[in-house]
Amino acid sequence: MSDTNKQPLSEELIEKLITPESLDWIEARTRAFRQSMACYRCAMMEVETKFRVLNEEFSLQYDRNPIETIKTRLKSVTSIQEKLRRLHLPMDVQSMEQNLSDIAGIRVICSFPEDVYLLADALLRQDDITLVQRKDYIAHPKPNGYRSLHLIVEVPIFLEHAKKPMRVEIQLRTIAMDFWASLEHQLKYKKGLDDLEELTEELRRCAEASAALDRRMEQIRQRLEAYVPEEGKRV
Repeated sequence: MSDTNKQPLSEELIEKLITPESLDWIEARTRAFRQSMACYRCAMMEVETKFRVLNEEFSLQYDRNPIETIKTRLKSVTSIQEKLRRLHLPMDVQSMEQNLSDIAGIRVICSFPEDVYLLADALLRQDDITLVQRKDYIAHPKPNGYRSLHLIVEVPIFLEHAKKPMRVEIQLRTIAMDFWASLEHQLKYKKGLDDLEELTEELRRCAEASAALDRRMEQIRQRLEAYVPEEGKRV
């Protein structure tokens, strides 16, 4: 059959598929997805603001800022689809909201390990925050050396006529842990390296060394904060 015979059939099929009803169905699904992502974005902003308020409070209380950086991200449409497909879940907004907890993500980079727990505990004491899941990879690192405190929390956002609980994934880690995780992420995409196993082991040893450095730096900070100058001495 020639291409000229195929073309009218394709156009006819498209005309049958693109009906007012089908367009309305597509628009409704698209609108629902946009609304859901807007809610995730609002929830992410809400949690980020809470951390910034805590950082301001602790800067007065401890005369230093426990937070170095806050990073936020929304999972892409492609990533959401891939995860739903991998989990054999329906490809719709309801399935996404019920089953995925990492669509809205916040990464809080702290100066010291103690700050990680200080901020996490302060956040979880707030009465509008509900803890869904906690994984402490600082106390219990992954075999490859990965360290971070992971929280999945639920926070309400207030819409025009409703209040809606939304989930946000939070990762709290030190500067050293974040630097290590960045290198490890790059290593994941270098599968063709001849010395991949050697680099993986070297990176694991680096994780141990950076954790030891975090502890030593924290001990120095604690000694500095505990120091009280003798009366009359200049500081």
